[in-house]
Amino acid sequence: MTEKGMFEFDDLEGILRRVAERLDDNFTGIFSKETIERYVKESYDLLAVNATVTVHLPSLTERFAKDRLRALAQYETKIEKDKPSILFVCVHNAGRSQMAAALATELSSGRVEVRSAGSAPSDSIPQNVHDAMQEIGLSLENAFPKPLTDEVVRASDVVITMGCGDACPIYPGKRYEDWSLNDPSELDLDGVKEVRNDISERISNLLKEMKVL
Repeated sequence: MTEKGMFEFDDLEGILRRVAERLDDNFTGIFSKETIERYVKESYDLLAVNATVTVHLPSLTERFAKDRLRALAQYETKIEKDKPSILFVCVHNAGRSQMAAALATELSSGRVEVRSAGSAPSDSIPQNVHDAMQEIGLSLENAFPKPLTDEVVRASDVVITMGCGDACPIYPGKRYEDWSLNDPSELDLDGVKEVRNDISERISNLLKEMKVL
């Protein structure tokens, strides 16, 4: 362990190579091994910037790289999009956007593909956010903050920003909205619940406009 409590991998190169080999099974005939390896390495580096404990980084890297490669394949029309997609972006990807992603998945019964990202991602999701979502039966146990990357924006039909300014690139043919919401990291539990309820109402309206509900 380092002074920051970061786990040192003896064979990081080998670990990332095995991650790439597993992802190669998912994207055979879609991307080259070199592209997959590059995305895995880049995804690891992006997540490691803010990590205080790296023991879970390989598994998070695999999930992050897989989602990025799927988004890239959708944008390049190498795989078919079978449902509309929404991207939620806030500053830390540790509160508003994570709650929105979980609520959109739940309220749409999985009829939309949902992603979330942060313009300056944190290293964890505050306990108040977990508690507020658990109160309505939704778990963020498997969620984790991740940085905004170009391919997930390009693959999305609707991009919802939440207080992250102009960090999100603008591409033609997409619907963009900015939702003015308080930052849960600055609120007590009751305040987080208010934000959660506001997000839920906005998502219900959005899904109706998208003709998902």
